[in-house]
Amino acid sequence: MPSAPCSPQSCVEAVASAAAVPRAVLRFAAVLTLMVAGLAFFPVVRRIPVAPRERAVRTWCRTVVRATGVRVRITGAAPPDGGLLMVANHISWLDIPLLAAVRPGRMLAKSDIRRWPVAGALTALSGALFIDRNRLRALPDTVARIADGLRGGSAVVVFPEGSTWCGRAQGRFRRAAFQAALDAGAPVQPVRLHYRYDGGPVSTAPAFVGSDSLLTSVWRVLTARGLVAEVRVMPALAPGGAPDRRTLTLAAQRAVGLPERARPDPHAHL
Repeated sequence: MPSAPCSPQSCVEAVASAAAVPRAVLRFAAVLTLMVAGLAFFPVVRRIPVAPRERAVRTWCRTVVRATGVRVRITGAAPPDGGLLMVANHISWLDIPLLAAVRPGRMLAKSDIRRWPVAGALTALSGALFIDRNRLRALPDTVARIADGLRGGSAVVVFPEGSTWCGRAQGRFRRAAFQAALDAGAPVQPVRLHYRYDGGPVSTAPAFVGSDSLLTSVWRVLTARGLVAEVRVMPALAPGGAPDRRTLTLAAQRAVGLPERARPDPHAHL
């Protein structure tokens, strides 16, 4: 199974301080309020026409991320309409609303997310494709389901590294999801994600890796100061531009700045 050598002990910087607790509590209350409101209004929002619905979802997702204290910078061209495989490097649980702020879509998500409080219910309502990472024999069916979603005109969001990495260390893209794009004749939209301190270096504080619990990772983000999420939308890879999934995978991987082989963090003791 795809896995990263990253761990909270060796890769993730500690940011909590006693002075940050009151601010973090207020941020947590704001995020929880937004999540519950999203859950309540989602059945209404999904009945409105596509264009205003997607604008509402993008705005809500950006607001959720900002409520955590993280500033959002999205650059690059707008993704095309219609069936689209959106792929990105994977660092944090924040990646999910950030990509939905680029273009709302159906998330390919591990089955564990379904059990997350509030967020799991929202993910399920959004039409996510849940997979059991321990059942590799289900992979062909998963590829077929992705292809069906693409043919139906949906954006399907995939993290092809198959695991989260700390942000300094990086993985490489797996090929299976790219076969679905080839089968459906759909473009691939690479997106590059980075977390930094404003005007400073890369931050690993938002990373959700290894034995980290979701609550621990959330609290680390809420107590941090000056975090910025940088989302770079790279040019879409047109259908028919690659002869096979290996070539398509490598093209997307290079577009988001990942190496052809996994690159560990030289500063981490892994």
